Amino acid sequence: MSATLRIAGIGAWTQGASDWPALRGALRGEHGLAVDAPAKPAANILPAAERRRAPDGVRLAAEVATQACAMAGCDPAALPCVFASAFGELAITDYVCETLARAPLELSPTKFHNSVLNAPAGYWTIATGCMAASSAVTAHHCSFAAGLLEALALAAADDTPVLFACCDVASTGPLAEMTHTSLAFGVALVLSPTATGGARLRWSQRAGGAGALLPVVMALRAVAGDNPANAHALALLAAVAGSHPAALRLPLSSGLTLDMEITP
Repeated sequence: MSATLRIAGIGAWTQGASDWPALRGALRGEHGLAVDAPAKPAANILPAAERRRAPDGVRLAAEVATQACAMAGCDPAALPCVFASAFGELAITDYVCETLARAPLELSPTKFHNSVLNAPAGYWTIATGCMAASSAVTAHHCSFAAGLLEALALAAADDTPVLFACCDVASTGPLAEMTHTSLAFGVALVLSPTATGGARLRWSQRAGGAGALLPVVMALRAVAGDNPANAHALALLAAVAGSHPAALRLPLSSGLTLDMEITP
């Protein structure tokens, strides 16, 4: 399957760059990351009560998704949405594991509720009143490409704009020894088959591995907090922020690859 569409809206958040314009400037080498940037995403689209109890991954997803919809000029309630994450809510998973091992009956139902992979989709659709299709995707280090393929296929098949967000928070506790993710990072894209503006993205999937990571991905891995899924997202954003067409190949699995041609 292959198709061409536009990236009509982009949202981004990482420590030191709280939106796409700030991150784009850093990727272009126009400035560094801000030292006085907010420590957490604002996530103002969530009602105050929900925002207070929402875990970090949900706040991150809500923030970048809001930014992307605003840039695209789209009503969040009308967009089908796909949320992806490599590891989900790591702090809550660490709490759940620790509590189950020490005192299972003390497990918080609220924290368990927030630990599920589709928590960001749930908070988002409730906050925006979205009744369109929503899904949650994870594929370990291939999560960004897998979620992106899900959103691209949905946009092409239904000829409709689709919101895609991929977010991971920093590791904590013993899980840090496995995941190594050291920074929170989130990106959201509004992918449109009908938009006339925004970067053009031609994509296809093919059998076979993606091979070694491209140098641009390796260079961005540290910026992405040593999370390969985040590095793949940054590689796409770097291509969009550039001034020349670029090609990118991202692993969907050990035997399947997502190929992209990006025209800024």
